[in-house]
Amino acid sequence: MKDIPKGMLAGFVATMVLSLLMVLKAMMDLLPQLDLPKMLAGMMGSLDTPIIGWIMHFAIGIVGYGVAIAALDTKLPVTSRVGHGIMLGVIGWLIMKVVLMPMAGAGLSGMNMGVMAPMMTLVLHLIFGAVLGWVYGRSGASQDVSMSRARA
Repeated sequence: MKDIPKGMLAGFVATMVLSLLMVLKAMMDLLPQLDLPKMLAGMMGSLDTPIIGWIMHFAIGIVGYGVAIAALDTKLPVTSRVGHGIMLGVIGWLIMKVVLMPMAGAGLSGMNMGVMAPMMTLVLHLIFGAVLGWVYGRSGASQDVSMSRARA
């Protein structure tokens, strides 16, 4: 658990990259109805306060994913840290499409927004996970345990 701050740093960086991609997506008018901060704010009863959604978005990325990668890194199958991050990103995507999207009224997998919604969210989660794992691996987190496992 000594690697949680490193995981949270990785979660912060990955969330910043994801947030930038989300803003760029909105600026290019790709899936304009897929506004995650607005969806999160609406789920919390604050539809007109998107800052609440942004706070939740960062809390999930930093705390949720940061703690998850720190706690699971040495328990996941031996792959690269980027692979670990991608695994966590895919798990997050599955939770989003099966639990969060229906709760937000977007239907299973967000299909109420069209077929591109699940594809776009998958791509974003894969990028997020890759950045999460890469930054975590570069932060010097418990390399002794993971690297010794990789050599075996």
